[in-house]
Amino acid sequence: MTPEEIDIAAADLLAAEDDRTQIGLLSIRHPGITLDDAYAIQSAQMAQKLAAGRKVIGWKIGLTSRVMQEALGIDTPDSGVLYDDMLFQTGAAVSKGRFIQPRVEAEIAFVMKAPIDGTVTRDDVLAATQAVVPSLEILDTRILRSDPATGQLRQIFDTVADNAANAGIVLGRERHLPDAKDLRWTGAIVRKNGEVVATGLGAAVLDDPVMGIVWLARRMGKYGQRIEAGQVILSGSFIAPIECPPGTTVDADFGSFGSVSISFN
Repeated sequence: MTPEEIDIAAADLLAAEDDRTQIGLLSIRHPGITLDDAYAIQSAQMAQKLAAGRKVIGWKIGLTSRVMQEALGIDTPDSGVLYDDMLFQTGAAVSKGRFIQPRVEAEIAFVMKAPIDGTVTRDDVLAATQAVVPSLEILDTRILRSDPATGQLRQIFDTVADNAANAGIVLGRERHLPDAKDLRWTGAIVRKNGEVVATGLGAAVLDDPVMGIVWLARRMGKYGQRIEAGQVILSGSFIAPIECPPGTTVDADFGSFGSVSISFN
């Protein structure tokens, strides 16, 4: 894609976010789009948001499970940016109309105490982590999930360009040292309006949620970025997305790890 095409795509996505609308698939508009193009579109949006006064509070990792990768025909996760106006505390209620088609996933969040970038190890990530926290990610899509004319589903290029479909983060109150629990065996029972709809374990995330952070540090290093101290990193979901139309409450019970919930008005 040309720089002009990247800027146009970024502007279209920003307008869709503001207007609560959806644009067509970029993978159809630009059949030759690459992951580098998609991350360039994401970065162009970030530049505009920072210029408007938004602040980056962290990053998210997505498409970490084998099931989701096989569904999209890919073999790599993706990542997006967390901004300050995306943060919700557990028990909060999302105002009606805030999002287009919100969905929720359960994840383990990492709060960093030191920066990391480039090629890092699992031990490097643990040493740079202040705490791990129960969390929910709110997903939304500024790009159609499928093309109405052809039925083509979104591809990873569409998702990455759309900030990895990120819209919000909900943090629980509990904080744990990163090596205090086996995060592979840390999971949640997730209820929608009081009914169990999903369960999962951290091992669904690249066999170890810590490895998600390893992957992200390396991915960011490729684009001249890094994870900073104080940032929150969503390590990837261990359940399938839960649809959240108005009137939905989602509660995730992580057992001894804690709990987290969010409602949609």
